[in-house]
Amino acid sequence: MNQLQLFLPCAAGVEGFLADEVHRLTGLTGDDLLTGRGGVMLRGSWRDALRLNLHSRLSQRVLVQLSHTPYRSENDLYEAASAVAWEIWFTTRETFKVKVTAQHSPLKSLNFAGLKIKDAVADRFRHKCGERPSVNTQWPDARIHVHLTTDSATIYIDTSGEPLFKRGWREDKGEAPLKETLAAAMIAASGWDRALPLYDPCCGSGTIAIEAAQVACNIAPGQLRRFGFEKLLPYQAHVWQALKEEARAQQHPATAPVFGSDVAFRMVDFAQRNAERAGVADVVQLRGGDALQRMPPCEQPGVMLVNPPYGERIETAGVAGRSQGGRERAQVDDGGDFFSQLATHWKKNYPGWTAWVLTPDLKLPSHMRLKESRRVPMWNGPIECRLFRFDMVAGRNRGAQAG
Repeated sequence: MNQLQLFLPCAAGVEGFLADEVHRLTGLTGDDLLTGRGGVMLRGSWRDALRLNLHSRLSQRVLVQLSHTPYRSENDLYEAASAVAWEIWFTTRETFKVKVTAQHSPLKSLNFAGLKIKDAVADRFRHKCGERPSVNTQWPDARIHVHLTTDSATIYIDTSGEPLFKRGWREDKGEAPLKETLAAAMIAASGWDRALPLYDPCCGSGTIAIEAAQVACNIAPGQLRRFGFEKLLPYQAHVWQALKEEARAQQHPATAPVFGSDVAFRMVDFAQRNAERAGVADVVQLRGGDALQRMPPCEQPGVMLVNPPYGERIETAGVAGRSQGGRERAQVDDGGDFFSQLATHWKKNYPGWTAWVLTPDLKLPSHMRLKESRRVPMWNGPIECRLFRFDMVAGRNRGAQAG
């Protein structure tokens, strides 16, 4: 288990930041750590797989590659899955599930492909052990992932179980919440050095602020949850316990203050409860208030990270979007009213601050009458977004620069 081929999938646009994170956690470089489309590949040990599950903020899962073969039909997939030594990963007492994803596969039915792979796994166990494991599609002990391209099939076993964005602390949430992994990607992309204050003026249930507070305290994101590897045969409880104790010993007091506010006091209550579960209630300072009216939370300029309301996200950030009848919206029909008022407020009251805004609106800088200093492509699930950086220059109204 010391020479495993691992694949860590992530959101599109996050691959480079994930590679940096993996290098920091494992020390791997060169051919042992490769950045690909939609994730990072590395040669590592079983211990590395456990460590990455515990510490990675950016990856969606930690997968062990078991097979990579050409294929042309479902029978080829059956043969490929039959050749994998499943008996070294789990027993007939564990349940399993097969999930197939594809990109330009010639096969007509992924469901049928999944059935052929399931049959191959069960048949191998029956041949080796005299009995077969059962399938559980909802809560399996072992999860098998298969990815098909035009002509190749890659088979993985999943060490994570539930996806890694499920940290275990966010029980209270609003509509269309930001995934913790994407909040962590925003923090990584901003280059926040953990020394400056960090503020989310549209904090919702607190995801960005809580992720930042855990980063500031060096709290491992996976410390509260269980993992799929705990049901697999290579798992050794004492090794895992030692890794968790090592992580706890590396925690420290926050290196910077973290702030969050939201116009909906209900969301502030949610964020407070989430912060308590995440172990950072004494680090994150949460307040109610309109993003268009709140003044800076501290005297020292810092970094703002904002995932403002748009499309599926219906919680509002400020009074600019209030329509008749009291229902709140984040923006008027042309998408610009809230953002232009927010920019005016920032330019007047937040000199010296840097604001990072995640949005699917590529015209956001013109709505805000600001010139971005950086734009980072990033996907929020199926939504293509940009993370824009705006520098609030002290003593200078930058609104005159844009038309």
